[in-house]
Amino acid sequence: MKPRLIYSVLITFSSLSGVMAQEQPVTKDSFAPVNLNYSGLEKVKNAYTASKYDEAAKELLKYYREKSGRKGPDFSNAEKIVDNKSPLDKATKMAADSALIHHFQPQKGYGFFDYGKDINWQFWPVKDNEVRWQLHRVKWWQSMALAYNNSKNEKYAKEWMLQFADWAKKNPLGLSEDNDRYAWRPLEVSDRLQSLVPTFAIFINSPQFSPQFLMYFLNNYHEQAKYLPTHYAAEGNHRLFEAQRELFAGTSFPEFTEAAAWRKSGIEVLNAEIQKQVYPDGVQYELSPVYHAGAIDIFLNAYRTAQKAAVANEFPETYKQTVEKMIMAFISITFPNYNQPMFGDSWLADKKFRIQQFQSWLDVFPKNDAIRYFATDGKEGKRPDFLSKGLSTAGFYTFRNGWSNASTIMILKASPPGEFHAQPDNGTFELWVNGRNFTPDAGCYVYSGDEEITKKRNWYRQTRVHSTLTLNNQNMVITKAQQNKWETGKNLDVLTYTNPSYADLSHQRSVLFIDQKYFLIIDEAIGKATGNLGVHFQLKEDSKPVFDKSNNKVYTTYSDGNNLLIQSLNAEKVNLNEEEGKVSYLYNQEMPRPAFVFEKPKSDIKTQSFVSIVYPFDGDKAPEITVKENAGNQYEKGIIDLTFTINGKKSIVKTSIK
Repeated sequence: MKPRLIYSVLITFSSLSGVMAQEQPVTKDSFAPVNLNYSGLEKVKNAYTASKYDEAAKELLKYYREKSGRKGPDFSNAEKIVDNKSPLDKATKMAADSALIHHFQPQKGYGFFDYGKDINWQFWPVKDNEVRWQLHRVKWWQSMALAYNNSKNEKYAKEWMLQFADWAKKNPLGLSEDNDRYAWRPLEVSDRLQSLVPTFAIFINSPQFSPQFLMYFLNNYHEQAKYLPTHYAAEGNHRLFEAQRELFAGTSFPEFTEAAAWRKSGIEVLNAEIQKQVYPDGVQYELSPVYHAGAIDIFLNAYRTAQKAAVANEFPETYKQTVEKMIMAFISITFPNYNQPMFGDSWLADKKFRIQQFQSWLDVFPKNDAIRYFATDGKEGKRPDFLSKGLSTAGFYTFRNGWSNASTIMILKASPPGEFHAQPDNGTFELWVNGRNFTPDAGCYVYSGDEEITKKRNWYRQTRVHSTLTLNNQNMVITKAQQNKWETGKNLDVLTYTNPSYADLSHQRSVLFIDQKYFLIIDEAIGKATGNLGVHFQLKEDSKPVFDKSNNKVYTTYSDGNNLLIQSLNAEKVNLNEEEGKVSYLYNQEMPRPAFVFEKPKSDIKTQSFVSIVYPFDGDKAPEITVKENAGNQYEKGIIDLTFTINGKKSIVKTSIK
């Protein structure tokens, strides 16, 4: 939305309740949170002791302005790299200018909403919980600070102070159970504690920033920082974020009486949670690649913060070792474009952002050549010394023949539950070949909200929209997959796992990476349950596949010749049917894409098998592939003895998959 004329806006908005903050008297109680014995506050203490509270507030303002001048705004804990010295990017400028007329964009998956001349902090324009929660993260305040830092235009400072005090007045703790659920959810409190640190450091240099407003700000910030340690989330990434930001608050405002306790609280929680939340293979237990990367940032931001406060020794050496293992696990599931599979609640990330993350990780682990390789986009360091890799506790398995853009890489999920972020999708995979992700996972689209939002989320949480097996198109039980075999070799990598997908039916999937070129997938439905079985596949949205139903094969038709064939090799009748397919690469954004299923009935207790070949090829003509089961082949016993004929050329695959 286009901002209206700023001059008239400021006159209109001068009636916001926030203006009262500049007029509130400074009293003895205003200094209750401040440790007046803190080094540098001697003049403040002298004035306070003499009951000259206005004078004490003026001295405290001088102190913070001098501190800001020495240190500058601290963006070290920001979720993305912030450059406060270069010209503003368009998105930051738009957020700042839109905020002047109370047009806010709480969640980036949506546009800007008009919250009114007299801001309605309870306005809920879209019944997506994230829109209302993230409203109270007030992200645009930092954009306003950056705009002010860049332009020195006082309109940003004046409006920010009005909005800060307006928010504080209209969203007090205990206003209502409903409002507390959003405005005082601990994650949102922690987000404000983090972003307000550099915002404060920039705006304090404005002549609009009065001693009265300083005391108002400090008392409100103190209330939020004091609230958080007794309301940490019970588990998950929320608990990590909250602890890290509490540590940051205690370090950023050491002048508070309780600052040391806040630092200690954050460190204690992180030391405990890193042991609970990180599996032995280095994967964060929510099993979402996006949140895994976020957890790495949390742990390292906290460590750097502790270094600044000279308390880094309160993190044991095993803390750093665990984080390094997390980074190496992340590398193992990274494609050449710096993205990872969209398992669970994940979405695509910008390559530049990922490289910046690796650069920040390299600062802590400068001797790790693999991290350096990714931090420099391959210009320095060394490629990892492994190819195919099994993260067996988390159930992430990577089949890989190289680290370049031209590589073939399949990453498959066969995991334990990932709690809120889990989907009923064990067996699903993404396949990268020569610069293209042919089978991106569905993504998550949205999180939570009213019935309509929940319905949208649940579509993406269906088993049938993932590349795995279903019974009667129902969702599998979210449970733990059991690894049966994981073995890598020069010409053959083998994974077999068993997932108790349904009552009385287990799904056993075996994946063979043959000659570091193509894949054989063997799916077995084991148990007494009966019904319609289906093995589903999804393709990239622009793949324009050919569905050859008479031969049970599907192949893409990219004009650059980089294509993929997926074909059923079953000897008995199997039906190939097209399905509805969608993919969501970003929050609240989706697009249609091709999807299909190989189907057949299961009418008795006998195990039923699907045999599929996933074959990358060059050109516009799919290869002719047939398979012969040799005398020794016994799928149920895990003995594979097959002869493939591919465009007239025969090859034998003989191995054990159990």
